[in-house]
Amino acid sequence: MPITTPEYFLLIGAILLFVSIVSGKTGYRFGVPSLLLFLIVGIIFGSEGFGIQFNSFKQAQFIGMVALSIILFSGGMDTKIKDIKPIIWQGFLLSTVGVILTAVITGLFAFVITKYYPAYLHLSLPGCFLLASVMASTDSASVFSILRTKNLNLSQNVRSMLEFESGSNDPMAYMLTIFFIQLIMSKSLGVNLIVFNFFLQLFLGALFGAAIGYMAVLVLNKINLDYSALYAVLLLAFVLFAFSFTSIVNGNGYLAVYVAGLIIGNEKVAYKKSVITFFDSLTWLFQIVMFLTLGLLVNPSELVDIMWVALAIVLFMIIFARPISVFLCLTPFKKVSRQAKVFVSWVGLRGAVPIIFATYPFVAGVPHAKEIFNIVFFITIISLVLQGTSVPYVARLLKLTSKEEDKKTFALDLPEDIGLTAEFKIEEGFLAKYPKAENLAFKEPVRIVMMKRGDSFIVPLPSTKFALGDKVLLLASKEEYLQDFFTATNVEKYRINKD
Repeated sequence: MPITTPEYFLLIGAILLFVSIVSGKTGYRFGVPSLLLFLIVGIIFGSEGFGIQFNSFKQAQFIGMVALSIILFSGGMDTKIKDIKPIIWQGFLLSTVGVILTAVITGLFAFVITKYYPAYLHLSLPGCFLLASVMASTDSASVFSILRTKNLNLSQNVRSMLEFESGSNDPMAYMLTIFFIQLIMSKSLGVNLIVFNFFLQLFLGALFGAAIGYMAVLVLNKINLDYSALYAVLLLAFVLFAFSFTSIVNGNGYLAVYVAGLIIGNEKVAYKKSVITFFDSLTWLFQIVMFLTLGLLVNPSELVDIMWVALAIVLFMIIFARPISVFLCLTPFKKVSRQAKVFVSWVGLRGAVPIIFATYPFVAGVPHAKEIFNIVFFITIISLVLQGTSVPYVARLLKLTSKEEDKKTFALDLPEDIGLTAEFKIEEGFLAKYPKAENLAFKEPVRIVMMKRGDSFIVPLPSTKFALGDKVLLLASKEEYLQDFFTATNVEKYRINKD
C-alpha cells in the first residue's frame, strides 16, 4: 500500500492517530500500557498487516530524534529539583554507572550465547556490547506514562528516583551506543580518542544544556510577544536548537535538552502553565508518532528467527543484569530498603528509546544491524507486556504504595506568580473545632477560595457553616504558608496543587 499523494498520507495518519488513542483508552481499562498498544497498531497497519510500506531506518531515526528530544525536555521540565534532592545521588548513579553495568553484564551474556550457540546469534564481542548498550537505559516515555497514568503514590521517594533515572539515563546509553559503533566501524580510530569523545559529549551536553536553558528563561521573561501562545512556540525553537546545536559541536544533544528542561521547569517563566500544557500535548503526540513509526518499520515474520535468543536475553536482563546493577548502585544508601531496590529493579522498562538507538547501527552500516534491531524490538515488547502491566501489582506486593491522594477536585488554573492552591476535606475533628469559616484565624495570607458540597460549588462568606464532607480550596502565596495552616489545624489528608 504505497502512499502516493499528500492527501492519502494525511488520511492514513489521521486514522492511525485515531485508532491509537482509542486502543490506548481501551487498553488502560485492562492494565495494558498505552505505548505498547501504539506499537501494536503500527505493526498491524505495517507491511505484513494492512500493507503500509515503510522501511526507512534513516527516516525512523530522524522521527525518533525529534520525538525523544521533546520527551526528554518535557520530562526535565516536569522534574522538580526539590523532589529529586533526597534521591539525586541514587538517581545519578543509576543513570550512569547503572547503565554501564547493565550494558557490560548483558553484553557478556550475549557473547556467551554467541560462543556456545552460534546458530542463534552472530555477533562479535564489541557487537554484543553494542546490542547491550542499545538496551541499557530505561525508557522515559514508558516509565513516565505508566507511573503517572496509574497514579501510583510510592513511599521512600521511589517514584522520584525512577522518573529521574529514566529521564536522565538515555544520554549515557546513547554515548555507549555511539562508542561501540565507532569501535566496530573505525578500527583505525584509537580507543583513547573514542573515550575522549565519550566524556567530551557528556561535558558539552551538560554545559550547553544549562547555558541554553538559562538563556531561554531570560528571553521568555524579557520578550514581550503579542500573543501568549507564541511563548510555547518560542520555547520549542529553543528545544530544537539545544539538541541540534549541541549535537553539531560534538556534544550530547539528548543530555542538553534534558538539562535545559530541568532548568526551565524550576525557574519562573512567563505563561508557564500554558507552556507546560502545550508540551504535554506535544509529548503525547510524538510518543504516539514514534511508537507507530517503529511499529510500521518492523516485519513481524523476521522476529521468529531471533525469538528464542531475544527471550533469553530479556529474561536475563530482568532477573539478573538489572537487579545486579541496581543493588550495586544503591548499596551505599542504607535508607533505601530491600523492597525499594527490588521494585526499582523490576521497573527497568524498555520502550521506544532502545528501538530508536537500534536504528543507529543500521544507518552506520554495522554488521548484523538488522539482527540487533529485531532483537531489541522483541525485547521491548516482552518488557512492556511483562513488566509494564505488573508495575502496580509489584508495588502493592512489596508494600511500597501509600494511600493515594484524592484526585484534583477544583480545576482552577492560576498564573504561577499568584500562588498555590490546596484542597482538603472537612472531617469530624476539624468540624468540631472550626464550624464556620470565620473560626479560622489566618496568621499568614491563606484564604478560602471555594467549597464543594455534593455537586454544588460555593464561594464562602465568613458566616458560612462547614458541613461534614465539604471539600475546601485554599489559596496562598507560598507553599510553606499552606503547610503551616495544615499543621495548625491538624489536617492530615490534603493535596497541594503544584500543576
